[in-house]
Amino acid sequence: MAGSERSPLLTYRLCSSTSVEEPGRGPAPGSRKLRTFLGVVVPTLLSMFSVVLFLRLGFVVGQAGLYEALGMFVVAYVIIGMTVLSVCAISTNGALDAGGAYCILPCPSRGLRFRPKAWGVWGAALMPWPPNPPCLPADHTMGSSFQVLPRSYWYELLYGTALLLVCLLVCLVGASIYAKATFLIFLIVMLVLVTVFVSFFAVGPTVVPLLLPEGNGSLAINGSFTGFRLDTLQGNLAAAYGVDYTTGRVMTFSTVFAVMFNGCTGIMAGSNMSGDLKRPSYSIPRGTIAAVLFTYLIYNLLAFTLCCTCDRILLQKDYGFLRDINVWPPFVIIGIYLSTLSASMSNLIGASRILYALAKDDIFGDLHFLGPCLEVGDSLASLVLFSGKLNTIAAIVTIFFLLVYATVDLACLALEWASAPNFRPTFQYFTWHTCVLGILGCGVMMFLISPIYASASMVFMLLLLLALHYLSPSSSWGYISQALIFHQVRKYLLMLDVRKEHVKFWRPQMLLMVQNPRSSVQLISFINDLKKSGLYVLGHVELAELDSLPSDPLQSQADSWLLLVDRLNIKAFVNLTLADSVRHGIQQLLFISGLGGMRPNTIVLGFYDSATPRDGLAQHPAFEGIEEAAQLIFPPVRGAAAPRRLSPQEYVAVVADAVKMLRNVMLARSFEHFDKAREPSIDVWPLNLLRPDSARYADTCSLFLLQMACVLSMVRSWRRVHLRLFLCVETGARTRGHEDKLRQLLKELRIQAAIRMVPWDAVVALHWQKQQEQRARPVEAAMNFPGNATCISDEYLKAANRLILEQSPSPTIRFLYLPRPPADTSLYPSYLHQLELLTRDLGPTLLVHGVSAVTSTEL
Repeated sequence: MAGSERSPLLTYRLCSSTSVEEPGRGPAPGSRKLRTFLGVVVPTLLSMFSVVLFLRLGFVVGQAGLYEALGMFVVAYVIIGMTVLSVCAISTNGALDAGGAYCILPCPSRGLRFRPKAWGVWGAALMPWPPNPPCLPADHTMGSSFQVLPRSYWYELLYGTALLLVCLLVCLVGASIYAKATFLIFLIVMLVLVTVFVSFFAVGPTVVPLLLPEGNGSLAINGSFTGFRLDTLQGNLAAAYGVDYTTGRVMTFSTVFAVMFNGCTGIMAGSNMSGDLKRPSYSIPRGTIAAVLFTYLIYNLLAFTLCCTCDRILLQKDYGFLRDINVWPPFVIIGIYLSTLSASMSNLIGASRILYALAKDDIFGDLHFLGPCLEVGDSLASLVLFSGKLNTIAAIVTIFFLLVYATVDLACLALEWASAPNFRPTFQYFTWHTCVLGILGCGVMMFLISPIYASASMVFMLLLLLALHYLSPSSSWGYISQALIFHQVRKYLLMLDVRKEHVKFWRPQMLLMVQNPRSSVQLISFINDLKKSGLYVLGHVELAELDSLPSDPLQSQADSWLLLVDRLNIKAFVNLTLADSVRHGIQQLLFISGLGGMRPNTIVLGFYDSATPRDGLAQHPAFEGIEEAAQLIFPPVRGAAAPRRLSPQEYVAVVADAVKMLRNVMLARSFEHFDKAREPSIDVWPLNLLRPDSARYADTCSLFLLQMACVLSMVRSWRRVHLRLFLCVETGARTRGHEDKLRQLLKELRIQAAIRMVPWDAVVALHWQKQQEQRARPVEAAMNFPGNATCISDEYLKAANRLILEQSPSPTIRFLYLPRPPADTSLYPSYLHQLELLTRDLGPTLLVHGVSAVTSTEL
């Protein structure tokens, strides 16, 4: 293998932006220094504990009781546990770069993750030092009567903003100093947690005086720390939902669960550090699972201990009671400040990396300036400070987290169901069942907490998806939607059994042969209408021998064809082939185009005449003044003196080949003059004008011609069409009888059309005259028109052409009967000459030949 070649398997990245590092973008390899404990376990633990551990766990137990509190933990950890399994699976399925939750979601599910948990800093800032005065803020403890910091709404907002700036400065320094700071905080928080558990045994029974706001005054009550007592435990087993003294609202299971669930979030904190981890695929699953198990154990143990030692009043009415019963009260305050600071830093630095990844990938187009701005994350977090109280925003925050977790589970489920060979994570402890359970759990809890907020969050997500759809530029990411579509299409194609086809459900499946799209743009758009929700394939034959070429020349042309399809807004596939002749190439496409029950049943060819093609692509509205037009590498149109790639003999042979292969055939002439803008009208001539002695209008070919005209009239943009049928009759014949039969046929076929009887005695007389002359010279006729060929004079064809022009001067489109080519190949030029005379100057015309029944009178 040449040294310049690179295997795509070796450069694969889960985030496409990491496949090639750009200067100044993304972390340098040397910056990936964090290991599992510092990079994942510590941030996840501190983010999950945050303010809930010291300030809200007692509230949860006091309101819900031990039984329901433990049930809440089970429900919450089942939900996040399923999500953790999904995160572990995705994160071990390839190399990860910066971007965290955004990066691990498969495209186009890469989403914006909003982390509004910065209220933790604000909650810590409200904790007075020492205990609160009689004029108490709603969110804090009741106790002694003095404070150090001034208290008011705007002061509290100032404190929160200042602490956010501190977090910002730490995060701006870099991940290394952040890791060192969080590790120091982790040690202190663990020390505080140990003192909390020690205090339950070391501190004796204590009465804690509380002041509750009541009206314009306050009410003094006492809460009790009883130590370990059975009657205290029994009194705290059942739920006793009451009024929350910080908000004045009556608590319920859903509102308490919303507060409690905030202590279970933060599982993405380690994932958001993926760009700074030394081995992210190794560290994220191990570190996250370890942190989740540890927090679950601590929450359950602490909840049980609280129920054994604290009465209901203390738990419900004093958020800061752990300080009042601690062996050294300042320990708890320090723990509150530091745990919330670390959680906020974790969320801020994680959010900044997500914003950076979003900007680097240019997800939101003009928002690329957000990339280097960590301050943007700080500004977004500052908005949360205006909410006022933790319990006020708990439901909103919880629902957003549940939505994020459901999205992660959905992404993993999509990867699993897509059955892509390259989805083979090294983490094996997940199945699609765990993903579904996680999605259902998140969805149910979202609407149990708040149907209004849940609905609003879903609307917000849909708006975000719409913004991504319209603002996000095209990319080379691997889209999970494409894998799912492939999986489903393959399954349904296998179910589409050609042996079960029925004429009632027939639909046109078109193969349009295009030599040069520059001269065929109008025809390409017209056939897109004519296909009527059927298969549509653009075919092209490139004349070359692969043996004499260094590589396949069609690969470089494919992008231009696909861009053409996109800009013309047509629903078509592209099929290119290489052959030594046009006829052999079309044979190849007729044999191999499509798959299973979706194969072209109709081939469309441009007409073979002497007209010089015109470049209609340059003037097409879809390509005026856009850069994509310069990317099209189609050759210029053929000049008047340029040689033809196809001889008349070979052209008719292509038509004969298609008929032999039981394909319907359409020859399209003069579509460079096609104008869909004017009032649509369709003229149908169902008789074989090349065989005037055959007055049949209900054979297979005529019925197919009627069907195609009807299909076109059913297209939305052709609904106002005037469909007219012209039936040529001779004077003296039973004209009324022919009209009645045709009208009855149209009624049975449910085709609405106006019928016009066209006398053509003078025209058909020319044919009979020629026939009599041939009978007078039978030997000459046998030599010139052997076999089943019919002698048709040019005079008759010109007269038939004039008749058509007189009866319908300028319809939008004409449908004419196309007879099959003669069996004698020497008559191919004569056959083509007859078609040319018949359709000369008729404007946009389709010559149609059908080989199979396509109409049904049954339901």
